[in-house]
Amino acid sequence: MQLVRFAWQEALSCGYAVAFFAMLALAEVLPLPLARYDALLIGCVALTVVMWAAGAETGREVLVIALFHVVGLALELFKVRAGSWSYPDDAYTKVLGVPLYSGFMYAAVGSYMCQAWRRLDLGLLGYRPLATGAAALFVYANFFTHHWLPNLRLVAVVALLAATWRTLVTYRVGQKRYAMPLALSFALIGTFLWLAENAATFLGAWEYPDQAGVWRVVHLSKLSSWALLVSVSFVLVAALVRPAREVGPARDVGPARDVGPARDVRPARGVRPRLSDDRYHDGAP
Repeated sequence: MQLVRFAWQEALSCGYAVAFFAMLALAEVLPLPLARYDALLIGCVALTVVMWAAGAETGREVLVIALFHVVGLALELFKVRAGSWSYPDDAYTKVLGVPLYSGFMYAAVGSYMCQAWRRLDLGLLGYRPLATGAAALFVYANFFTHHWLPNLRLVAVVALLAATWRTLVTYRVGQKRYAMPLALSFALIGTFLWLAENAATFLGAWEYPDQAGVWRVVHLSKLSSWALLVSVSFVLVAALVRPAREVGPARDVGPARDVGPARDVRPARGVRPRLSDDRYHDGAP
């Protein structure tokens, strides 16, 4: 039952992404009065406005989504120019070969993280924002620099693991709170994004060079790319949506274990919390 509850909250958190994929599928099969990429841009803007007006996204979360759009669009402009992938269709809203709707694919990731943070009442133990932020910045920079400098992806992975060592992300399912290593959550989310990428390329959202003419499964190396990109996304959301407040060393809560009803969680004996009470973070007992 807890697994069902968790899956349901995860599904609700993916509302923006599901709607985005639905638009991709419809744009692929339905006749449109304008170019497909242009229609997708209009649809993505409308989706963001509707979700905000309906209360599914808060004003701050919409700002985070907009920031994800900018960060993602910058990466797209560079990668397309470098020949990593392409957008073959014509459109009025293409800039340097990149349709402006593409930034909303990254915005969908940002929306998921904002929603999951709120719905699962996420908290962090042993989180080091400066070290993790520096590692995430290094990860993002390597996406650009490896085209003319040595690829330091392995170094980026090691740096990220070192920065998040013993860092746990806690989440609430029903009345119980659980925890898992933060790095593991990056890998799990990255895996689902890789699966989503396969669906997106199958629907013609973009294509890799080896997919020109005939669709193929996205190379497994993209799994690590997505897991690393998730770390960048997480740092942005943690800083802008609900800054994490550390309560005690991470060793006080074991990974992937039930830590009891959320209202009964307390710092380990002898650990003084930084807050004036015993809460993990904003509003969570």
